[in-house]
Amino acid sequence: MKFGIAFVSALAAVAMVTGLTLGSAGSRAADKDIVETAVSAGQFKTLASALTEAELVATLKGDGPFTVFAPTDEAFAKLPEGTLDNLLKPENKDQLVAILTYHVVPGKVMAADVTKLKEAKTVNGKMVDIEVKGDEVMVNGAKVTSADIVASNGVIHVIDTVILPPKS
Repeated sequence: MKFGIAFVSALAAVAMVTGLTLGSAGSRAADKDIVETAVSAGQFKTLASALTEAELVATLKGDGPFTVFAPTDEAFAKLPEGTLDNLLKPENKDQLVAILTYHVVPGKVMAADVTKLKEAKTVNGKMVDIEVKGDEVMVNGAKVTSADIVASNGVIHVIDTVILPPKS
């Protein structure tokens, strides 16, 4: 499956928005798209801001479906000092888009399906490693702390660390 730059950007926005929605997941989550779900969650303010700067919000509000591995505000706080501020600069938009789209997998991949995978191709085009250790699921070393937050256009899995794509 090939994705255009605009579509990939939109998917990244969905991933970021999805992370924002996780905090308020519930029976009504399926009525909201990934972005709405993430924003209402309250723990994805940084992701929402990054998605806005990367111009990915409209994409993540699209039909999907998308699977977003959404880092929380605490996950972004783990980045080395100055990293996030640098990524949010207009001249670093391409790098920001690459990182955000690395958190999004095309399709709706529920936790039961994720645990059967060893890797998945992201909207970014690069692979993420998936490892199951007992009852924990890790995506490139980031722990999934909450799974299966269903939105109208996909699903969000909350992670505790921002994952970075490998350098090309």
